[in-house]
Amino acid sequence: MNDTTLSPSDVIDTLNGLIELSRDGQHGYEEAAQKIDSPDTKTFCLEQSRQRAHFVGELQTLVHVLGDEPDNTGTLTGALRRGWMDLKSALGGGDHAILVVVESSEDQAVREYQKALTKTLPADVREIVQRQSYSVKQAHDTIHVMRDRLAI
Repeated sequence: MNDTTLSPSDVIDTLNGLIELSRDGQHGYEEAAQKIDSPDTKTFCLEQSRQRAHFVGELQTLVHVLGDEPDNTGTLTGALRRGWMDLKSALGGGDHAILVVVESSEDQAVREYQKALTKTLPADVREIVQRQSYSVKQAHDTIHVMRDRLAI
């Protein structure tokens, strides 16, 4: 981390990247919940989808405060992962196969949040990104445990 705070446009770019990532997570978890058989895992996925929607709203508010309009799309990678989840589900991969795809997406989310936190963000932005990063890491770890339980 350097001592110079990022320019407002760099902060906005970072936030827009996290908005896209969170929107991908929101849609990915929602889709996983529709395909998962386990009631507990389904509930967890729905909770995570709602939380990611909340993250999107928080990040969009920060972009507005910085004087810009936030991005309103997800990423191509997110769409491809959801397509892969559809294919695995259609081929009978079951809950384990779906959680493998979800965990892979969460791996990317953890990396992107960590990358954002290497930047010198304004304190109010850093606080929100750090809290969200912690939550994403916890969700990743929970999905990992759920996936491992199904592999037995």
